[in-house]
Amino acid sequence: MQHVLVAGGAGYIGSHACKVLADRGYVPVTVDNLSTGWAQAVKYGPLVQADLRDRAALDAVFAQYAPIAVLHFAAFSLVGEAMEDPGKYWHNNVVGSLTLIEAALAAGCLDFVFSSTCATYGEQDGVVLNEDSAQAPLNAYGASKRAVEDMLHNFGAAAGLRSVIFRYFNVAGADPGGEIGECHRPETHLIPVMLEAIDGQRAELVIHGDDYPTHDGTCVRDYVHVMDLAEAHVLGVEWLLQGRGNRIFNLGTGVGFSVAEVVSHARAATGKRVPHRYGPRRPGDAASLVSGSQRALEELGWNPTRSSLKIMIRDAWTWHQTGGYPG
Repeated sequence: MQHVLVAGGAGYIGSHACKVLADRGYVPVTVDNLSTGWAQAVKYGPLVQADLRDRAALDAVFAQYAPIAVLHFAAFSLVGEAMEDPGKYWHNNVVGSLTLIEAALAAGCLDFVFSSTCATYGEQDGVVLNEDSAQAPLNAYGASKRAVEDMLHNFGAAAGLRSVIFRYFNVAGADPGGEIGECHRPETHLIPVMLEAIDGQRAELVIHGDDYPTHDGTCVRDYVHVMDLAEAHVLGVEWLLQGRGNRIFNLGTGVGFSVAEVVSHARAATGKRVPHRYGPRRPGDAASLVSGSQRALEELGWNPTRSSLKIMIRDAWTWHQTGGYPG
């Protein structure tokens, strides 16, 4: 059996990627320190509990499992926290990534898929972003991801590391089979926060800002289903295993929805009212981020079939009602 090392495989997106890898016949080997991930989400292969900054632990994983590729999801990713404590993001996201890259190279594992972010583009309102759009991150989260992209390019030129980089937009939904889903403590992502407000786990959803330069004053984002995103990452592994070159891909639908529109769709999908109020803007939030993903469609053959708001909210609601993970 061919092993793939999945850094951050106990997290939301990483665990779904592990499911798709297993469905394709690979064995995902999760490396996760469980600071934000869940051991219960690791269902499809072994779990090694370790921090990416622990080089000895990584060397032991590469020696034991001899993975054919690395999928790297592990990172801190809260915009507000990144604005308040940038050092935490630089140290974890950049130093951890550097240690993982160097360990992979030392083990002769040269195929590396990196989970980056649209936050590297910063604020570019009214523009559909493609892979050649200028990058100007607004916070340490986006900046640290951009730094890892640069590292991958550097190690590609110096040591022959082959990489696929995915810059994706807002992720939503859950495994339609209900085995795994989105679970953060605390929860900050729009759709699960909204669902918590619907069922009374929190008093209300706070919509951060109603004065952005958008059609209704609330932030606009491009949403992609987590299973579609996971599928793209496995396609990225196979792209590299086929000997194809380094590539950057945006992953989104090309359609943006405002926060207010998502709230409206949630009421339609669940049949329940969303208690909400408007609050001040959060520092570091762009007004609008929408993806151009034509390259992924044409070159990878990626087809985001589940990425409608109706399906994403429905799958998230189904998972939410199971009461996933904690306990």
